[in-house]
Formats: sequence, structure tokens, C-alpha cells
Amino acid sequence: MPSVSRWIVLLAALALVAAGCGRESAGPGGTDSFAFVPYPGARYLPQLTEATKKAHTILKPNEEAPPVAIYDTDAPVDDVAGFYVKEYGYRGIAPEVSNDFSVVKPPAYRRSGDLAVDVKGIEPLLQKMNLATDVSKASGSYRAVEVAPKPNRPRVTIQRPYFDVTTSEVVDRTLILMAR
Repeated sequence: MPSVSRWIVLLAALALVAAGCGRESAGPGGTDSFAFVPYPGARYLPQLTEATKKAHTILKPNEEAPPVAIYDTDAPVDDVAGFYVKEYGYRGIAPEVSNDFSVVKPPAYRRSGDLAVDVKGIEPLLQKMNLATDVSKASGSYRAVEVAPKPNRPRVTIQRPYFDVTTSEVVDRTLILMAR
């Protein structure tokens, strides 16, 4: 069974996340000591951000949800990933690590998956959240990039397409999930 953080990332990535100018700011869900840096021109998705926070509350009822912000953009996955890799000062994006048995993952790496499989995995959580999501509409494969966090910077998950659990639609845009 996936870890709690994986459930949250899956929910947001499947619903997964305000136009940004690339400057550091606290942004939605942030604090003065923690900065979300939105991809330039990305739009903030408040319904998906709130759904992710609610999922965390259900999975860990005694913990406050960490800062989270979800955006999407028409830009390709590679452009968005390149932006965050550069912002974080990483060298590049490693190939998919699914067959890599190394304990240490690179700071930025590619992954892929199947929307139907992932959404089916969180169906019990969606029911607990009282979301009337039609999981049968989740279909197709996706490409993603995971970017490891840095001090005062969030972990970033970038994915295209994504399944929006609030509207039961596959969205052909690039999702940007930032979470502490």
C-alpha cells in the first residue's frame, strides 16, 4: 500500500496542481519562511488544492495539512520541469527510475503511469472525501517529472495529462503540484 504522502501526491496529480511572475512569494498555503514559485503564466487551481488538503486531513486526522499549491498550464512537461530544475539548481532530469533499485533517487527524475490504475488506487479515499468522482472516466497514460524539495522550497510534481477528481475529466494540460 502506498505511503500517505504518495496518496496525497496521487490525489493531487490525478486531480490532479494565479499567474506567477517567477519571483519567490509565500503564495497560497505558504508562509514567510516557505516559498512557492509558480511557473510563469500558470493558473492556480483552488478546488484541487483544497481537495488535497482535505485528503491529508482524512489520512492523518491529527496533523495539520502541509502547505500545498496546485497549478496548471498549457506549457509542455519538459518546459515546466526545466524551469524548476533550473530554479532549484539541479543539473538535469534523470530518466525514469522505476526499474532502478537504488535507495537514493536523483533530485529530478521522470516517471510515467496510467490514470485509470492510479485513480482506482485512491477510490476509497475519494469516497471518504464524499467526492462524486466517476473513476471510469480516468483513462490514458501520463508523463511526469518529480523534483525534490530544497530548504524553503516545495517538492514539485509535474504531470500531463491529469485526471481532475472534482470534475471527473482528463485534462490535457500540465499539472504542477507543489507540496512541503
